[in-house]
Amino acid sequence: MNRWEGLDEFVAVAECGQFTAAAERLGLSSSQVSRQIARLEERLQTRLFYRSTRRVALTEAGQTFLQHCQRLQDAREEALRAVGDLGSEPKGLLRMTCAVAYGERFIVPLVTDFMSRHPQLRVEIELSNRTLDMVQEGLDLAIRLGRLQDSRLVATRLAPRQMYLCAAPAYLQRYGRPHSLSELGRHNCLIGSSEIWSFQLDGRESSQRVQGNWRCNSGQAVLDAALRGLGLCQLPDYYVLEHLRSGALVSLLANQQPPNTAVWALYPQQRHLSPKVRQLVDFLKAGMAQRAEYRASPF
Repeated sequence: MNRWEGLDEFVAVAECGQFTAAAERLGLSSSQVSRQIARLEERLQTRLFYRSTRRVALTEAGQTFLQHCQRLQDAREEALRAVGDLGSEPKGLLRMTCAVAYGERFIVPLVTDFMSRHPQLRVEIELSNRTLDMVQEGLDLAIRLGRLQDSRLVATRLAPRQMYLCAAPAYLQRYGRPHSLSELGRHNCLIGSSEIWSFQLDGRESSQRVQGNWRCNSGQAVLDAALRGLGLCQLPDYYVLEHLRSGALVSLLANQQPPNTAVWALYPQQRHLSPKVRQLVDFLKAGMAQRAEYRASPF
């Protein structure tokens, strides 16, 4: 006997409150629905409904059984959609967001490449350094850097992200090299979007408030100022690795770099991703792995 037999009929009757309405929903006769419910109750050896001439109501056992049956239905539909979407072509509108500088350099070129392969897809990208509320803004995907805060979102790691404290040789020749976090207060720190810098101290993450005579909310601007010898900077790997390898910048307090964070793809909690989001996330992850910034060894 099919153990699924009667479950759809049971859920339909429970949700509709009538055999007739349930039969119409399922495209069956009322007598067919009634027979399936009777057989189901017989198999379970319990009554699922209180019946009257006009309506039916769930028994206590029926209420418990309904919750499980609805979850089973959802899981079944989820499985069917997941398999059906494996070969589906991404199409429709996909709305996403990313930080400005990182998006321009890394994400937008890959998204453009992805779109060229899937002409039925439309993409709207909001480049913003504000953390947008994905649910409120109706976003399908967000690319976020560093540590994650919003537990309502599902995250997929796209690439590593390491922060470096560094300075130009000219600055260090003039002001000396810091050998501990306590010495940072004696140095001019080039501040980006935050004056709180992260480090690792005794195996734990430590925050340090820094100060200096220069501030700009652009990583590229901070990098340019550091290269000119104006002060110390703390920037992600993709800004500084090239200059660390060339010697234009020098890494400082390497044993106290903050724990490796990451670049993340985030999307609202849901069990089944649409083909457009799932395939774009996979494409971004593969594309990022091919970038020289992530393939090359540290300086």
